Amino acid sequence: MTDGLFDDDSPLDAAPPAERGALGRALAWLGGRLGEERDRWFLWTPVGTGCGVAAYFALPLEPPAWVGAAAVAVAVALTWLAWRRPVGLAAALALLAVAVGFGAAQLRTALVAEPMLRKPVGPVLVTGRVEIIERLPDGARLVLREVSVERLAPAATPGRVRVRLSGRLAVPEAGGVVRLRAMLNPPPAPPAPGAFDFQRNAFFDGIGATGFALSGPEAVEAPPPGAWRRLMTAVERVRERIFDACRQALPTAEATIAAALLNGEQTGIPKPVMDDMRMSGLAHLLSVSGLHVALVAGLVFGALRAILALIEPLALRWPIKKIAAVGGILAAAGYLLVVGPQVPMLRSVLMTAMVMVAILVDRTTMSMRVIAFAGMAVLLVLPEGVLGPSFQMSFGAVLALIAAYEAITPRLAAWRQGAGWFGKAVLYFLGIALSSVIATLATTPFSLFHFQQVALYGVLSNMLAVPVTSFWVMPWGILTYILLPLGWEQPALVAMGWGVSVVIWTAHATASLPGASLLVPAMPQAGLVAIVLGGLWLALWSGRWRLWGLLPVLAGLASPALTVRPDVLVAGDGKLLAVRTADGRLSLSTDTAARFTATAWLRRDGLDTAAAPWPKPGRNADGRLACDALGCIYRKDGRMVALSRNAEAQAEDCVLADAVISLEPARHCRAPVVVDLWALRRGGTHALYLTPGGVRVESVHDRRGQRPWTVP
Repeated sequence: MTDGLFDDDSPLDAAPPAERGALGRALAWLGGRLGEERDRWFLWTPVGTGCGVAAYFALPLEPPAWVGAAAVAVAVALTWLAWRRPVGLAAALALLAVAVGFGAAQLRTALVAEPMLRKPVGPVLVTGRVEIIERLPDGARLVLREVSVERLAPAATPGRVRVRLSGRLAVPEAGGVVRLRAMLNPPPAPPAPGAFDFQRNAFFDGIGATGFALSGPEAVEAPPPGAWRRLMTAVERVRERIFDACRQALPTAEATIAAALLNGEQTGIPKPVMDDMRMSGLAHLLSVSGLHVALVAGLVFGALRAILALIEPLALRWPIKKIAAVGGILAAAGYLLVVGPQVPMLRSVLMTAMVMVAILVDRTTMSMRVIAFAGMAVLLVLPEGVLGPSFQMSFGAVLALIAAYEAITPRLAAWRQGAGWFGKAVLYFLGIALSSVIATLATTPFSLFHFQQVALYGVLSNMLAVPVTSFWVMPWGILTYILLPLGWEQPALVAMGWGVSVVIWTAHATASLPGASLLVPAMPQAGLVAIVLGGLWLALWSGRWRLWGLLPVLAGLASPALTVRPDVLVAGDGKLLAVRTADGRLSLSTDTAARFTATAWLRRDGLDTAAAPWPKPGRNADGRLACDALGCIYRKDGRMVALSRNAEAQAEDCVLADAVISLEPARHCRAPVVVDLWALRRGGTHALYLTPGGVRVESVHDRRGQRPWTVP
């Protein structure tokens, strides 16, 4: 089908080169390059599907339910009509990939839709079945399903509720139905326009309310759950059993990290330890993904094959390599069941399974095709994952590693042929260093976009921590799984804890180095898109023309420095305000209220602390902000913003100011820009940009639009 796309009869080659214009010659050259890379066209299929998913989530309004299906139907019809026209067929297939992504995202939204709490309620009695228990350093967090909430109609009751328990309250058993008194709130909106959307994340997790318990959970008699729910309850109890075993065998820090590796639960890790892991570039070891799945499947595969090889009748008569491959697939699937279906885990299990299937059918694995199939599967099953850091960092790192090793493997193989044991050991550690550099470079843009943080010594810490995790921690972890049903897991956990201690020490030592972590301003979405498209161009093509991808990558990396930052920020609940000082930093109105929002604002600016304190009566150091008993006035570039505290100040401010911010209704204010109580409730956090030409306002609602997961 594709062989004739750019053959000798193609219209692009119909005219002699001398008779073509510049555009014709450029198209002919491009057609030639595409023709040379026809074996890699398939790799762009998940890219098209991902673009369709992104297009759905970028819409400001929810499209009619029929749009996704109609788009797929039209694309299929165009594909059929263009079947004998190679160029048209290629375009139709590209359109089909985009339509499939759009339709998958719309279908997924419809399937998971549940009521979301519209406003805070409580104290109220909440009754529900305990589905998930997450241990915290100072308590626990429950996810309840089959929920009923006092004073809430069934049609307005969320399908799942997440409730936090303080350390003094007893933790119930998974699967049981409990009743407790709690304060409930809607999932939090983004703390700033363009920031991470917690409401969308909660919506796709089926969580329609979050809160904290005021009383301990009381057991309630209820009918037993169905078969599937009983299986999930059994898995959750296994996860609890693993956590309890780790806590009994190991000190707190080692226990929580061992539990994270064995059951995927990171919430209990102490904050200082988690900060060290992030600053040292070792946080990826806690996110159960490619390394861990490959180790589990590979160790089981190798051990099972070795054991079967020792049994002579089996080794001579049975395909023990294929039997071991089946064991590897089952081990990966079991690991997935215990730690939960996070996006990196799904990707890793799919890729591992495809490698094992290739062994079963006596085929050589094609790594790029493997990741393309895995990416397509994840996009169709969990399309919302494309927006999150897990999907982006996981696939970005693996894609970059595969592309890099495709290019350098022949040379590495030549070096390895003549190397002795010492040379091979050196090559192994050089491989770890090279892999760390590649993975760090590939994931840095996503770290900049989502976390505004870069670990500068990640290569150094990974050279020690990765071998320890690979050759010590995970093998003992697998033995822990085997011994757990017998109650003999403690020696294996103790040995595993020794390796975990080395990882913790490495993280702390690296994080303590000067300049271990760098905070940078948030990257705009356009910058991330440029980097992603440029990176895909670099990784998916094989010819020298792929180097063109460096241009958008460099442009995207430069985008944070070129982005204009807001001059005034107002939190959606009105509890926090910030203004930009002359040195470019933020001055916050309070250092006690809305700490989460304040931290988010500072990090998005690449800051770890605020600038000069908010003046009480008087002016701040640069003279931009002046406050008195009635409110504050902020001036920049000839523009004035009034921060009114009461109606008396509001009357004068509405006449003189270019923009008025009021925590009370301002119905009759005629200022050019008014952000009052009702605007904050409708739009969430507001950002104001002051220029000589006027005041531009952007709110969280402006950026998100009106979608099923948005709560005013």
